[in-house]
Amino acid sequence: MTAHEIIIRPVVTERSFDLMNDNKYTFEVAKNSNKIEIAKAIEELFEVHVVKVNTLNVKPKPKRVRYHKGYTRTWKKAIVTLAEGETIEIFGNQA
Repeated sequence: MTAHEIIIRPVVTERSFDLMNDNKYTFEVAKNSNKIEIAKAIEELFEVHVVKVNTLNVKPKPKRVRYHKGYTRTWKKAIVTLAEGETIEIFGNQA
């Protein structure tokens, strides 16, 4: 898998923006990727040094649209800790 296939998108939430102050960045990643592959992909795409990678599988939530019940999709989240003094400019100068 290439780095672009492993890293799908950055996760944009209030909590992920708060974690950026601690040098932690949150991404949606491929479900079959492991921590080593995620670290290498981040280092390749953004040219930074990864210290630690925490992953978790996001479970589906029940949703309803009128009379039809269903669930949101399952996906994998990675919280990446960078080396001291390094940043990723995902959203310009907002971080």
